[in-house]
Amino acid sequence: MKTQLPSPDRLPKRWYWSFDLKNLLMLSTLFGAAMLSVRIIHTGRFTFLGLAWNLLLAYLPYLLTWVLLRNPFLTRSKILVMFYLGIWICWIPNSFYILTDLFHLGDDRNDFMAPGWYDLVLILSFAWNGLILGILSVQAMEKLLLKHFSWSGEILFVFPVMWLSALGVYAGRYLRFNSWDMITNPFLVFGDIAHILLHPFAMHDAWSMAVCFSGLMTLIYLTINRLGLSR
Repeated sequence: MKTQLPSPDRLPKRWYWSFDLKNLLMLSTLFGAAMLSVRIIHTGRFTFLGLAWNLLLAYLPYLLTWVLLRNPFLTRSKILVMFYLGIWICWIPNSFYILTDLFHLGDDRNDFMAPGWYDLVLILSFAWNGLILGILSVQAMEKLLLKHFSWSGEILFVFPVMWLSALGVYAGRYLRFNSWDMITNPFLVFGDIAHILLHPFAMHDAWSMAVCFSGLMTLIYLTINRLGLSR
């Protein structure tokens, strides 16, 4: 005889509270923070401390869209929506940037450091959190824009956002810019971005990364949306 599990709406809240998305996100964040803390204590080195800062930056676009969706008066006009969209576009690459921290796997290797598998799980935990935060934020911004604008096909929104995010990731990883440079040194940032856009053949590395990275992120976003994991 098959044992049928009760549906979530019939389970006591104490039993399934951890299956709530926000609680799982918090638990996942704490898991990564615990792994990072253990590594620092064990090795006495702060090699991967930047992961915590990168994850903090990844939370910014998520928090922005979370606040906007729950406070409709903040988006009462299309002009305000476009203003927030501009800020959000500058921040959203931070969510996906942590994926490139996998480049650091193998750094700080010697007999006294953490095992390679530990560093892999550590970086993946932060990269996963950044990825989920980014997907949730893109999904929230899409919902917000649909209240004020209309278009046919989510791909018309998702792929351009992912392409711009990939370009931002390239600027952060290889040109060493960050979101704050948009405020402190905007002319240099926009100048370098414009150079990439206007010279695709000379900057083929940037374009190649943007196309491949944005294609992958678009597929991941659409897949998770279809699975309903972000709802």
